[in-house]
Amino acid sequence: MAIPPPPGPQQPEGQYPPPGMPQGTPQGTPPGPYPPPYPQGPYAQGQYPQGPHPQGPYQQQPFQQPYQPWGSGYSPYNRPVPVNGLAISALVLGVLCFLPGVGLVLGILALVQIKKRGERGKGMAIGGMALSSLGMVLALLAVATGGAGEFWDDFKDAARDSGGSAFSLVKGDCFDVPGGSLEGMTYDVDKVPCAGEHLGEVFATFEMSEGDYPGDSTVTDTADDKCYTLQDAYAMDTWAVPDNVDLYYFTPTRQSWRVGDREVTCVFGNVDEEASLSGSLREDGTTLDPDQLAYLEAAHVLNAAMDSAPATEYVEDDLPGHQKWATRVSDALTEQAGMLRDHTFAPEAAEPVATLVKDLEAAQKEWAKAGESEDVDTFYVHYEKGLDLIDPEKTVTTREALGLATTPPTYDTDDGSVDDGGDGTGQEV
Repeated sequence: MAIPPPPGPQQPEGQYPPPGMPQGTPQGTPPGPYPPPYPQGPYAQGQYPQGPHPQGPYQQQPFQQPYQPWGSGYSPYNRPVPVNGLAISALVLGVLCFLPGVGLVLGILALVQIKKRGERGKGMAIGGMALSSLGMVLALLAVATGGAGEFWDDFKDAARDSGGSAFSLVKGDCFDVPGGSLEGMTYDVDKVPCAGEHLGEVFATFEMSEGDYPGDSTVTDTADDKCYTLQDAYAMDTWAVPDNVDLYYFTPTRQSWRVGDREVTCVFGNVDEEASLSGSLREDGTTLDPDQLAYLEAAHVLNAAMDSAPATEYVEDDLPGHQKWATRVSDALTEQAGMLRDHTFAPEAAEPVATLVKDLEAAQKEWAKAGESEDVDTFYVHYEKGLDLIDPEKTVTTREALGLATTPPTYDTDDGSVDDGGDGTGQEV
C-alpha cells in the first residue's frame, strides 16, 4: 500500500486496517487507509467526580440552660472527612478493567495519600488494586494462550458482518471513507459499487508474521513490498491500469497488534489521495477469457525477470550481476514461449501469437549470450539485440487480437522524464 502512506494508527489502501484497531490497516494505515493498517476508536473513559467534597448540614447543639457562661464558645459544625480522589479512580479503572496497570498504580498512590492526609477511601483503593491486578493477570493469560488472537478474529468477523468498517473490506470491494481521503487513520468505510466513482478498491489482503510488534517502519516496508508484488495478480493487464492509480494500504497499529491484528489490506487509489477512481481495475481469472488469461500469465513470467535487474545503473559497475540477470531473462523467455505454444488460442489470435513466439525464441538466444559474455562490450551487443526483440510494441498486434489494452504504460524516471516502456529494463509485455 504507494504505498502510499501507512497510517499511524492506520487503515487504509490499501490494500488491497484493521491493520487500531486496524490489513489493514490499511496498514492500511494503516493504514489505510490498508485500518488503522487499521485505525482504532478512542477508549471510553469514566468520568471521575470533581469539585468540592460533600458537606453535611450545620448542626446546632441545643441550649442546656437559658444562658451560657461566657467563654464556653459555640459547638463546632460537623464536616465529614473527604474521600481520596485517586482511590475513586483506582476503583473505577479496576471495575472497568481499563488500563489495569494504571489502576494498580493509582491504588498504591491513593494508599500513600490516605495515610498522610487522613482521608477516607482505603477500601476503594485496595479494591481497585485487586481488580486491576486481576485484569493484568487475565490479559497476560489471553496473550499467552492465544485468547487475544481469538478475540481479534471474532471482532473482525463481527465487523465484516456489519459491513461498515475497514475490517469488513475484502478483495474486490470498492469503498469511500467519511473524511474523503486515503491518508491518515481510517475506521468507518462506505462500500460502493466499483462501476461508479470510489475512493479505493481492495486488491489483496495478507497476514504479517507473529511475534512482537516490529515497529511502524517495518510494518510500512512490509506492506509496501508485498502489496506491490500482489497487485499484478489482481490487475493482470498492467497496460490497462491508468497512470493516475497508486497503491495504498491499511496496516495494524501497535495497539491493535496487542490483541492479535496482523492483517494488511492493499488498496488501489488515486495518486491524489482525495480524488476518486471510476470503474474496477480487476482483470484476473474472474473477468478474463481463457485466451487473455493464458497470454497474461505467460507475460508475467518475463515481466518478473525484467524487474529483477541489478540496482546498479551501468553494466560496467556490476558485470557479474548483469550476467546473472540476463540468464534469468533467458530462462523466463524459454518458459514464456513454452506457455504460449502449449495453449490453443482462438483462430483470430493464433497467428499473431505464433509470430510473437518466434520473436521470443530469438530474444532468448541473445539474452543467453549476454549472460555468457566475458566483457562489458560483448554483453551490450547481445543485450541490445535481445531487448529489441522483446520491444513492447511487438506485442500490440497480439494484444489487439486478444481484446487487451494496446497502449504501453508510461513511467516517471529519476530525472523527471517519462518512459513509455519502449527501451530500458522497465518493459511490460
